[in-house]
Amino acid sequence: MGAYVLRRLGYGVGVVLGVLFLLFLLFFTITAPEDIARKALGDKAPPEAIQTWLENHEYDRPLWPWQDWDENLLFDHYRKMLTFDFGVSDADDSPIIDRIKAGMGPSLSLTVPLLVLGLFVSIPLSLLVAFFRETYIDRMGVFLCVLAMSVSTLLYIIGAQFLIGKVLRWYPISGFDASLAMLPRFLALPVLVGLISGVGGDVRFYRTVFLEESSRDFVRTARAKGAGEARIMIFHVLRNAMIPILTRVVLAIPFLFMGALLLEAFFGIPGLGSMTVDAIQSNDFSTMRTMVYIGSLLFVFGQVATDISYGLVDPRVSVE
Repeated sequence: MGAYVLRRLGYGVGVVLGVLFLLFLLFFTITAPEDIARKALGDKAPPEAIQTWLENHEYDRPLWPWQDWDENLLFDHYRKMLTFDFGVSDADDSPIIDRIKAGMGPSLSLTVPLLVLGLFVSIPLSLLVAFFRETYIDRMGVFLCVLAMSVSTLLYIIGAQFLIGKVLRWYPISGFDASLAMLPRFLALPVLVGLISGVGGDVRFYRTVFLEESSRDFVRTARAKGAGEARIMIFHVLRNAMIPILTRVVLAIPFLFMGALLLEAFFGIPGLGSMTVDAIQSNDFSTMRTMVYIGSLLFVFGQVATDISYGLVDPRVSVE
């Protein structure tokens, strides 16, 4: 087990280093540091102000090691990311680590309920349509799932804001309040939109998994012994379908910290998702590379955690 984890972590280190190099190529070979400075200061900023901004943000160095072995942007890029020295934002000079700490709470307050409620809704619905397989309930369920998947998330957001927020005035259209009394009111609408927009794909995925498990030999044996269909679906099919379910859940957990980009941006939630969108719009390279780097780290650890968890839910799986 230990050797396997170390080997997977070694692969993950290579992935993270490759992601950092691609980030450097994208931002420093396609977009020059001077362009980042003009975006931050304005197109009419004098050359002296641009040069001062570059020096303050340490973008005035050569790009490659062969241009200057000690002082170059490539080594500085790797050093800062690998030591978690994220520096300050290119847009407003605020410390990036402070913005991440401030945005984690709002992001988790949205994504954690969305994940938990999604599981409690999609898995029972999937079991239901799989239980009534090849009937009108199954066909209608698949039709509704495909219909829900075909609608853009933007349409769900706009429709919910107009109908529930503006016409019915049940919940605020946008905004955020971290107090326990007001937090459910501000999160109800984005959680509802996220749940409706994602339940179609989840139900279709889990239904396929359950139908595949229903054709296994152990299910036919349980039927031959006289077990009821409901008992088979809950105690046999669901239990043996835990690996694909666990894969989907564990891979989603690391990205809970990254927030939901569209939901946070449209509902005014000051989380990491809206912070990433703002960084893209303002050409904030420091913030963007930090968020991509953190996302790649979380993805690598999520992959390792997924493989390890297989052996915990299924004794047939051995990690070697």
